[in-house]
Amino acid sequence: MMRITDSISIDEAELEEKFIRSPGSGGQKVNKTETAVQLRFNARKSLVINHAVFLRLQKIAGSRMTQNGEIVITAHQFRTQELNREDARARLIKMIAQAVIPPKRRRKTKPTLASKRRRLDGKKRTSELKKGRGKVRF
Repeated sequence: MMRITDSISIDEAELEEKFIRSPGSGGQKVNKTETAVQLRFNARKSLVINHAVFLRLQKIAGSRMTQNGEIVITAHQFRTQELNREDARARLIKMIAQAVIPPKRRRKTKPTLASKRRRLDGKKRTSELKKGRGKVRF
C-alpha cells in the first residue's frame, strides 16, 4: 500500500511498472540494461480517487495523463532501477497529494478608499508628466 494522505492509500496492484532503456549518454552499460521506469496508474478506474480529485489530477498531470485517465510517469534520472522506481512513485504521490487539496474559493472584495485615491493620484501624476512633454511655446 502506498500512503498518499491519512484517508487515501493506493494498492500496489493498481500500479503497473515497466522497465525500459534509459535515453541519453551513458557508456557501454546503457545499451544493455533497462534502468528507466515507466509507471502507469489508472486514476479513472481507481476506487480511492473520487471524481472531484480526478478532475484536479487531470489538470495537474497535463500531458502525462492519457485520454482514458491513465497517468504515465517516466523516470530515468538515476542509474539504478531502484532509485528510478522510488523517484517515479514519489512523483505520483506528490501529484495525487496536490490534487486532494481543494482550491480555496475566492471572496469578492472591494478596493479600499485609500487604494482608490492612490490609483487616481498616480493617474494624475502621469497625466501631468505627459502634458509637460509637449512643444515648448514662448
